[in-house]
Amino acid sequence: MPFAPENPRFSFTLLWTLATFGGFLLSLLFIEVGEKPYIGVVEAAMGGFAIALPQGCLLKEPVFCIRWILSSLLGWSIITAIGIGAIGWIVPSTQILPLRILSGAIYGALGGLGIGLAQWLAIPQPLAWRWIFVSSVSWAVAIPAGSAVGMILHRLTQLFLGEVMGLGITWLLVGILTGMNAHKLRS
Repeated sequence: MPFAPENPRFSFTLLWTLATFGGFLLSLLFIEVGEKPYIGVVEAAMGGFAIALPQGCLLKEPVFCIRWILSSLLGWSIITAIGIGAIGWIVPSTQILPLRILSGAIYGALGGLGIGLAQWLAIPQPLAWRWIFVSSVSWAVAIPAGSAVGMILHRLTQLFLGEVMGLGITWLLVGILTGMNAHKLRS
């Protein structure tokens, strides 16, 4: 019995999600997760590389893979440099749930827009505008959800690890939501 059904879209989404989440786990070797408001551009680029490399390996053409990695590095570097921050690695400092959700949705949408615009450089033009929208919406949903889970786990356990688990939830959601559309990039 196969692990994934014969539906290629489901199989690719599963692989994309595993690649994205695995890249996030790898990035934790390079980036210190915390409540600091600013992660450096170099850290963001290293984290972006850790995410983009396994994602890029799932794409068909080697040239597309290289463009994907370079455009992702550019996106993470730019959103970090302009002050939005490396949204997938920063834990919000506020402990007020509604404020955390609202700010997460806003920063998630802006960060996802920035990443999507940069990755647009690597994507074939008929699909590019959709990817920008998918990236922005995915981050606008994932950041508040993961942030809320992280805050609740932190309060329940009194361990900062709860916040890190919330970031993991964020990356899982981003992987799922973007993966449902990333299969079109292979065509």
